[in-house]
Amino acid sequence: MLSLLGNPRENYTSKCQPVTDRAIAKLIVYEDVGPFSIRGLKPAVASLRTILQTIGTSEPEVYDALGNEGMLCARLVRGSTTAISNHSWGTAIDLTLEGVLDRRGDGKVQIGLTRIYRHFNAAGWFCGAAFGTEDAMHFEAGDALIRQWHGDGTFATATATEAVDAALSLGDRGPDVADLQRLLNRRMDGTLAVDGDFGLATHAAVLSFQAAHGLYPDGIVGPRTLAKLEAED
Repeated sequence: MLSLLGNPRENYTSKCQPVTDRAIAKLIVYEDVGPFSIRGLKPAVASLRTILQTIGTSEPEVYDALGNEGMLCARLVRGSTTAISNHSWGTAIDLTLEGVLDRRGDGKVQIGLTRIYRHFNAAGWFCGAAFGTEDAMHFEAGDALIRQWHGDGTFATATATEAVDAALSLGDRGPDVADLQRLLNRRMDGTLAVDGDFGLATHAAVLSFQAAHGLYPDGIVGPRTLAKLEAED
């Protein structure tokens, strides 16, 4: 997200704060999506509207019960001190059913959510029910969909110093980040925690590696940085 859209703000806490980056702020809209109005990133809001229209046709009872706890919220991931939530860009939404928010981390999912998640999946979104800490009320636009929007020119303000294909940057999470951390540890005799969280320690290690190997030190792991990491000196 950082490499494609930029940073919504300079600092984060666990509390919602406003987007301060002017370029990103220009892409934020407040629109009616059917059962409610929502503020979020323009293409994400448009995609959400289409998904909800499909749900309205196939699952009218669930549709009538849908509400939300917000989409745009610039903050850290719950429980993290480094990872930036996708809510910060307005590409995720927390849904309620009849005003009730599914309880995070209890391993249970509201029945209504089990009836609609497939419509989000089909549109390139995924449900937080599959997260390490179950978060079934959370739905967010997937990486492939966001890259598609970028490729379509939707993010006219997006900049990156490296090609964005498979780029990793501060705030990213997942197995690709864990692989990166292993590479950094091998190449730099480091002691990074291999936790799949591209936090400040991983960012600092990437900057150090880039500076030491003649790469532009931007902290973004694109094709050039990755090739250098995988090369044998």
